[in-house]
Amino acid sequence: MRVTFLGTTSQNGGSPTLWATDRGSLVVRGYRVTDSQALAELGEVPAGEADIEIPLELLRFYQAPTTNDAATTATADEGSGEGR
Repeated sequence: MRVTFLGTTSQNGGSPTLWATDRGSLVVRGYRVTDSQALAELGEVPAGEADIEIPLELLRFYQAPTTNDAATTATADEGSGEGR
């Protein structure tokens, strides 16, 4: 998987940061959720996953692909045979 930096609201190169992948997905570096009430509401986290909090402001760096881009990504994903 290849990633492309989209942006950050961090002043020191840490969290939160947003990347796009060549698989039509996003990678987010954020803050692990530690609030006990939120964790109870989120439920059990499957192995290999984490609940991450990011500020909504970070999403300003995301631009949805055009219809043509989305079709190209879907075709590439179908042909790759790779799971996510």
